[in-house]
Amino acid sequence: MGAAVRAGVEIRLATEDDAPALAALLRASREHLAPWDPERAEDFFTEASQREGLLVSLEAHAQGRGVPMVILAGGALVGRISINDVVRGAFQSAHLGYWVGAGHTGRGVAGAAVAQVVRLAFDELELHRLQADTLVHNAASRAVLARNGFAPIGLAPQYLRIAGRWQDCLLHQLITDRDG
Repeated sequence: MGAAVRAGVEIRLATEDDAPALAALLRASREHLAPWDPERAEDFFTEASQREGLLVSLEAHAQGRGVPMVILAGGALVGRISINDVVRGAFQSAHLGYWVGAGHTGRGVAGAAVAQVVRLAFDELELHRLQADTLVHNAASRAVLARNGFAPIGLAPQYLRIAGRWQDCLLHQLITDRDG
């Protein structure tokens, strides 16, 4: 079943119209995502808040600073994946962030979405480096990154405030083999 799910995974640029589906998925996945997310205000889970966040992300996209996308499996919206903090010039680097809703994990969805974003980052955006950070104890996310060629590059103590406390993160990177 995992291979069939992977074959049906797509990513696309997020739109303002994704707000209702994102809000519903976040509400349904609240407990599942809580250990991996910052503490969220109650309004974060509303359609209005998701629409506002999408508009901010789409403005960053228009300015070349990021690419906000949604993950689809079998045509249904099942998560988000984004290229953030694009830095050009001598760095040519960005950060990768993603999440998959409850009921869609462990089936290859995140891995397939990350593989597609890697191609986008290196082939279309012509980045040199993509960085992704995970909590030290997030073995599933570390495995997704490893399967997609990311290598751990260090430990960042008290790096992110997740689930209400400062937590250590493992930093990962993937560098293109292109020189140009």
